[in-house]
Amino acid sequence: MKKLAVLLISLVLVISFVGCTEKKEDNGKIKVVATTTMLADMARVIGGDHVEVDGLMGPGIDPHLYKASAGDVSAMQDADIVVFNGLHLEGKMGEIFENLEGNDKSVVVITKGIEEKDLITDESSEGHDPHIWFDVLQWKKSSINLYNELIEFAPEYKDDFKKNYDNYMDELDELDSYVKAQVEKVNEDSRILITAHDAFAYFGKAYGFEVRGLQGISTSSEAGTSDVKSLADYIVEHKIKAIFIESSVPAKNIEALKEAVLAQGFNVEIGGELYSDSLGTKGTDAETYLGTVRANIDTIVNALK
Repeated sequence: MKKLAVLLISLVLVISFVGCTEKKEDNGKIKVVATTTMLADMARVIGGDHVEVDGLMGPGIDPHLYKASAGDVSAMQDADIVVFNGLHLEGKMGEIFENLEGNDKSVVVITKGIEEKDLITDESSEGHDPHIWFDVLQWKKSSINLYNELIEFAPEYKDDFKKNYDNYMDELDELDSYVKAQVEKVNEDSRILITAHDAFAYFGKAYGFEVRGLQGISTSSEAGTSDVKSLADYIVEHKIKAIFIESSVPAKNIEALKEAVLAQGFNVEIGGELYSDSLGTKGTDAETYLGTVRANIDTIVNALK
């Protein structure tokens, strides 16, 4: 009997160990680490009650300049699934992602699989613009990558993931329709969006805006005096009503641009703050991707119509 008891205890310990290795979270949930606030939100929506999501970058954090801490690296190594944007958005973390993928970690590159014709080329780097979430339908397409990975990792929750995913797809279709309806409130010749850095090209391509940023696609590039003057000349020439600051980029460059325009005898308003490389803060309407896109288009339209 004593031997049988020891055998049973050993068997229970083995089963418990196997269970823990399959789902690292003590609460039984899939441990997901996502780099940006947009990706963390997507993971929570599709994963639902079956995931525990750790977002590395909080609201207002610039992913172009973000450097992973030792704690971040440890969190990614310990995660079941790691999700990142790709296309060099997280420019200073590339080597970390390469090491994770080389160690057979479940890694989701959210921009993987987007067709070349749908990607915008960054002429300054000859790479691609990573800001795909500003086109709601591209964001919708890209979410399939995370959905598929969740099903592969935990097929027992497939029905729940599918329900969450299908509901999200419907919400994104409604959001795209909302953006298009709001855009119609702005005269075509006023659909010119000027921001702190060139993050809104996908938005412009999808919704019919000419987009100009003071800095390049990455905020690691600096705007010089000639950049400010050139854009100020453009604003005066086209009599643009408003320009916009961004939540993840210091406002000083846009304020300098406003002053440069004023020096030419024309007054351009700062039309408000747009969420560019992160979502809004917790507790606000913009804390989710859906809310952020609505907040952005409302701000743009109210300033330019």
